[in-house]
Amino acid sequence: MANLKEIRNRISSVGSTMQITSAMKMVSAAKLKRAQDAITQMRPYASKLKDILTNLSATLDLSDNAYSEVREGGKVLIVGVTSNRGLCGGFNNNVIKRVNELIATDYSGDDVHVLCLGKKIRDVIKRTDYYYTNEYLESREDVYADLTFDNVSEIGGELMRLYKTGEFSKICVVYNRFVNAATQKVETEQFLPVQAPESEESAQTGDYIFEPSKEEIVDDLIPKSLKVQLFKAILDSNAAEHGARMTAMHKATDNANELQKTLKLSYNKARQAAITNEILEIVGGAEALNA
Repeated sequence: MANLKEIRNRISSVGSTMQITSAMKMVSAAKLKRAQDAITQMRPYASKLKDILTNLSATLDLSDNAYSEVREGGKVLIVGVTSNRGLCGGFNNNVIKRVNELIATDYSGDDVHVLCLGKKIRDVIKRTDYYYTNEYLESREDVYADLTFDNVSEIGGELMRLYKTGEFSKICVVYNRFVNAATQKVETEQFLPVQAPESEESAQTGDYIFEPSKEEIVDDLIPKSLKVQLFKAILDSNAAEHGARMTAMHKATDNANELQKTLKLSYNKARQAAITNEILEIVGGAEALNA
């Protein structure tokens, strides 16, 4: 059994760790509220914009649109969205695992590149041959430093330029979708080319007057919709990160509390054993003197 000093040091160390995890939990809870409000307000707009685009494109041939052209072969770009910091459970590992699965299965044999939005995925992918280097995008990899629509739209604009110029034939985004504070779901969405509705029945019906024309409206809506969808994905990831970290720190605090209780019990047992030994030594000494 460890001596009393070692156990006291461990109790003190666990107590300090518990204070840190508890503080991180409260910070993440405060940030989660703001991030959750942001994605909750963004989702209806993004969904409605997508519905409008689907409704319009259902009656149009999008094959002539630069962002809807389906190309065979060519390079594939996977945009992986993770956090810059750890201590959030399996949040980052789940995205990295999905990216590796896509490379090994869906895009096996293709020329695949990975654009990293977030330090954690960059640290992993940078050691592989899949890491995509682009001077313009690299300066914006730390998108969370200033998470605004303008900054994200610049990233979306550059991705659209890379697709339009033929640099890539397909671009998809992998991120964590925020469900609630304890649940995040990894999503893989095709960013480009723009997918046409599966059937006319999937489009909404309605009597609209188009000004100037359907074609011009779609040409204007597609870039805007792509930027909004990318912004929504990053907002989702941001809210999911804080939820995952709050949950992880809550569990870590509970585990530290249980460990501290166990250590205190061990300390009391060791202290009791030490006192008992001292009493036995005193009684033994007294008996020896009497003899």
